[in-house]
Amino acid sequence: MINNAARPAIEVRSLTRDFGKFRAVDNISFTVARGEIFGFLGPNGAGKSTTIRMLNGLLLPTAGEGWVDGLHIIRDHDRIKARIGYMSQRFSLYEDLTAEENLVFFGGVYGLSSARLQERLEEVLALVDLAHRRRDLTRDLALGFRQRLALASAVLHEPSILFLDEPTSGVDPISRRNFWDLIYAMSDKGVTVLVTTHYMDEAEFCDRLVLIYQGRVIAQGTPRELKSSLPETILAVYPDRLGEALEIARHLPEIGEAAVFGDGMHVAALHPEEAEKALRDALKKAGIGVRRLTRISPSLEDAFISLIQRAEGN
Repeated sequence: MINNAARPAIEVRSLTRDFGKFRAVDNISFTVARGEIFGFLGPNGAGKSTTIRMLNGLLLPTAGEGWVDGLHIIRDHDRIKARIGYMSQRFSLYEDLTAEENLVFFGGVYGLSSARLQERLEEVLALVDLAHRRRDLTRDLALGFRQRLALASAVLHEPSILFLDEPTSGVDPISRRNFWDLIYAMSDKGVTVLVTTHYMDEAEFCDRLVLIYQGRVIAQGTPRELKSSLPETILAVYPDRLGEALEIARHLPEIGEAAVFGDGMHVAALHPEEAEKALRDALKKAGIGVRRLTRISPSLEDAFISLIQRAEGN
């Protein structure tokens, strides 16, 4: 018999989920090591939330298998729920209860004793810095505070594995950064974290990533590995008329991909010298000046765009 502590925190083999004729998750496989911050990266509708719901035991797979903390996601789905914390996109809070009352409610759901609940109540309120708002109605809390309260509810019972489904969607950049500080705090305590996101900067914070697109895993590895897998050279171009320049770049055979980045654009090319000459000539012909053009190291977003376009080509 294999000791659960020796197994990955999460193991997925050929997991598939259909909704009628639509395949939301298509034969995906990956593992998450214990104590890892594991990112599930992909655009909206890629299958991230569906995968999390299957791993949580909330949704049965059409095919394939998975294990969470050594427990089978079909046979042991009821036991899995006691081992994990889950923070959904909608936070699952009761707005007519105070922050503290929400935590007391979830403590009852998790079966915590009164004494243990009081201990954990103080600990999680301190963790998410909400002790001073404990008696505020949840509906009156700002979105960033509700986000922290949802995390406190998810970790109240000290789960070994934490699932976060796009937890920072819709909050301001400072709240997003503060929330990631809390994720790091959980990881430092040995909690395994699987977080879904479509924010590239957040993906950089993860130990490893899976990139999912149209229900399929198209790449996985560390952020550094994914960026280094890009075969093209990236040119950062800052033209005078960005919209027109982007259209011109996208129609040049020497350029593989082109996308807006801030007040410029990134273009990918297998042969950068040829691409640079072709682009400069085409922009000059169109009367578009170039303030700056330079070669740069690829960003995770560059890799993301390239991998998706390759997947679409296949």
